[in-house]
Amino acid sequence: MCQLCEASARPSSRRHFLAGAVSFAASTAFASSALAKETKPPPKPQNVLSPADALDRLMKGNARYIEGVSRRHDFKHEREALAGGQNPFAGILSCADSRIAPEYAFDSARGDLFVCRLAGNFASDETIASLEYAHAVLNTPLFMVLGHDSCGAIDATIKSLKDNTTLPGHLPSLVSALAPAVKASEGKSGDRLANAIRQNVIDNVAKLRSATPILNAAVDQGKLRIVGGIYRLADGKVDIVTDANRPPA
Repeated sequence: MCQLCEASARPSSRRHFLAGAVSFAASTAFASSALAKETKPPPKPQNVLSPADALDRLMKGNARYIEGVSRRHDFKHEREALAGGQNPFAGILSCADSRIAPEYAFDSARGDLFVCRLAGNFASDETIASLEYAHAVLNTPLFMVLGHDSCGAIDATIKSLKDNTTLPGHLPSLVSALAPAVKASEGKSGDRLANAIRQNVIDNVAKLRSATPILNAAVDQGKLRIVGGIYRLADGKVDIVTDANRPPA
């Protein structure tokens, strides 16, 4: 290479070196920042639980709710901690029915439950994404799909399929989502609506369990537990009907 060419090449080399150094420094700073965020103390240390302990706490809260001895929650003094973050110990995929309030049903406080609600409590893409966030970012160790008896959305789906009618507005989207559970429960002994409600819970627990790549891996690694329950309107009791982490009996 001639001296002129060699001289002209040097600034380019220096620019590449400086650019690489800046990039390395930026990535290092980002990694340090991320690590600092990860090691930040959780807003509610009592919510750092194993999946099994989280389920135990959830059901003990339901037992208090049933007995009418719910705790008095001090919302005022926890606001400051929760203003800086959250670490809920359970995620609930619940029906939007006004009679179902997971925070009450499990006697929980602010920052305890990550709740997704929609008619028919089914796992849409949006609810799956929300629960992925809850586990991957907020480290939530337990999810529950919570159905309830006398579900109007499932009852409407049964009638729509039986009569071959199309519901108005956007309601057909609910029918499409709930139809698989209704069809799968056909022909079983017992109450048709109750069977479809139970099947819908089981199906959506399975759907969350198989959601790749985040939720299924978390379950396989023992970091996440996914269960299904049915809320009884008459007494507020939640019955566990399926557990994705245990083989069927």
